[in-house]
Amino acid sequence: MSVRPLGATPAARRVAVLAVLAVLALAFGGYGLARADAGLSTRRATVDGVPLTEVRATGVAGRRPGVVIAHGFAGSARLMRPIADTVARQGAVALLVDVAGHGANPARLPGAGRDAADSRATLERDLSVAVAYLRTRPDVDPARIVLIGHSMGAGAVTRYAAGHPDIARTVAISLPDSDDLPDGRPDGLLLIVGGAEFPAFRDTAEATSRRGVGRRLVVVPGVEHISVLFAGRTHDEVAAWVGGDGEPPRPLARLAPAGLLLLGFGLGFVPLATLLLGRRPRQSWPAAPTPAVLAVAASAAGLGALAGALAPTTRLPLAVGGHVTGFLLVTGVLLAAAARWWPLPAATSTPVPATAPVARRAPARSALAAVLLTGYAVTSVAVPIHLGFTSALPVGDRWWLLPVVAAACLVFLTGAELATAGRSWRYAAVGGIAVLALTASAVVGLAPGFVLLVVPLFAVLVGWQAAWAAVLRRAGAPRWLPALVGAALLAWPIATTLPLS
Repeated sequence: MSVRPLGATPAARRVAVLAVLAVLALAFGGYGLARADAGLSTRRATVDGVPLTEVRATGVAGRRPGVVIAHGFAGSARLMRPIADTVARQGAVALLVDVAGHGANPARLPGAGRDAADSRATLERDLSVAVAYLRTRPDVDPARIVLIGHSMGAGAVTRYAAGHPDIARTVAISLPDSDDLPDGRPDGLLLIVGGAEFPAFRDTAEATSRRGVGRRLVVVPGVEHISVLFAGRTHDEVAAWVGGDGEPPRPLARLAPAGLLLLGFGLGFVPLATLLLGRRPRQSWPAAPTPAVLAVAASAAGLGALAGALAPTTRLPLAVGGHVTGFLLVTGVLLAAAARWWPLPAATSTPVPATAPVARRAPARSALAAVLLTGYAVTSVAVPIHLGFTSALPVGDRWWLLPVVAAACLVFLTGAELATAGRSWRYAAVGGIAVLALTASAVVGLAPGFVLLVVPLFAVLVGWQAAWAAVLRRAGAPRWLPALVGAALLAWPIATTLPLS
């Protein structure tokens, strides 16, 4: 008869190791983000309702070029901050702008890209505010104004520069179209496109480069529509085009530490959940066979994609997010209904043995755990994204949109939990089916085409949520808790990063 030696169990040791790794990742991530600001000064202002962020290198005397930087659709000034850091370290004054409907700007973007006339007029107005403000700065040479834009912002800055010949140079990253640009204008245009982007972006860049003199086309290999912003080649070309002899670009100076924060928060969930909930044998309930679960999930997601395009949620002032909200709501209701009415074979039930009764957890403890874990989920996704990637703080209408989106996410995740009977692999498979259905709906035109650019983030969030749900089930959490925590994790980025329309 063997006797386990005294001391911590293997499970407890694993939890302790994860806690240490989480603390280390959070510490190094926080230090890296603090170091990213070394040698730079930042000033924020709101002019005529447009949030602006100035970035300049400290210790540079005399007048210098001014650079206005515009983000793309569903982007923000924070997404473009690495570009601002690069040009600031070359000696220029960078001015980041949150255009209407994005980032810290609570105004809505008319049509959110669908109504070209209204959207373009709003974008031009916001750019005009930024350019006029930059020219008033005492250390900016008003004759050396440069415009940089990405995607929607690239279209906006090229149109603006074409109509304002006093703009010295322009950089268009992932230009979506140029049909309305007059031949030969704007002058001094740098076109950058990712080698792995949709072919239409490269075709536009190549056609635009041939329609004027003094233009340069750069294809950055191996990057797509978003990662092109963080590619070293992109930053080298931008630095050379703006001019200056400052420090070498560091495009990952914010993204890499933010990634460590995400890792730290992700790992830290395990010891936190164990501390709050303990480790109890989980209770199981009858489940349908796996093929039936997957077939029902595929049917529910397909019908959700169809109904989501017609649901009232599409009228929410959240571009793309309204469709995603309707899709999740309808799919969740269908999954829950199927779990309620399909026949559940008793043979698949794996109840907890009678010799190992499950102690009931005090309701107050479960409620406290729910509050703390949900708050932790919001912090885990909001803080790293906001500090190292894009704006993730609610402003304006986002405050009331957030609980609406969260409710739809809660319905979807509850339906998935019921349909899979809490089986982690089935649960993850249902999430994967939802991602595929959302992708297919965009391909066939049921969903806005921009959904295709959002799907990778949605897939990561769904996978992240599924992993945390498995952790909660191991800890014997109440059946409703994984859905509640997951809803916070999914809803926050959807409601805070997609454009107000």
